[in-house]
Amino acid sequence: MKKNTDTIIFDLGAVLIDWNPRYLYRKIFKTEDEITWFLENICTHDWNEKQDAGRSFEDATNELLEKFPEHELPIRAWYGRWQETMNGPIQGTVDIFKQLIDQKKYRFYALTNWSAETFPWALDKFEFLHWFDGIVVSGHEKTRKPFPEFYQILFERHKVKPENALFIDDNKRNVDGALSVGLPGIHFQSPEQLKNDLIKLGVISA
Repeated sequence: MKKNTDTIIFDLGAVLIDWNPRYLYRKIFKTEDEITWFLENICTHDWNEKQDAGRSFEDATNELLEKFPEHELPIRAWYGRWQETMNGPIQGTVDIFKQLIDQKKYRFYALTNWSAETFPWALDKFEFLHWFDGIVVSGHEKTRKPFPEFYQILFERHKVKPENALFIDDNKRNVDGALSVGLPGIHFQSPEQLKNDLIKLGVISA
């Protein structure tokens, strides 16, 4: 890590917050295979990303109900019981975040693919979201990772020089998107791996 690094940028879901729709659907379906089928064929990743980019829950739900009326209960649960997709903070990463803050060397931002309709709940639920100097939410901006313009919004709004920043995300596609706009990144897989990578880069002490 170059000595002029002054900014750390975090993704939120699956990095600082333990989000997984399976937490909800284990209460609805009997087997993991049923959940997998539902998430691969009905409430898919691509479908959910449209809400991250600004589509309303109502429009998203109605689209699926028209196509799959026989799955009304689990379709409606996606947003009707959305809070049950959360399993609290990923404490190991929150502890790393706090250690970085205590060093008083960096600015901190979040860059998240998250619906504008549900993000206010997260702000109320997770105190550490208020530790950031700024948060850029895809649902508010009507674009998302890994599109270049989403990273540029953060750079311009918060006067971040990408070459002086470090980005942390659990989705390699998003890390690659960051690299394409000159923002170095770490592909997050666990708090332990993240801490080891940060130590190797000289960003945090052992």
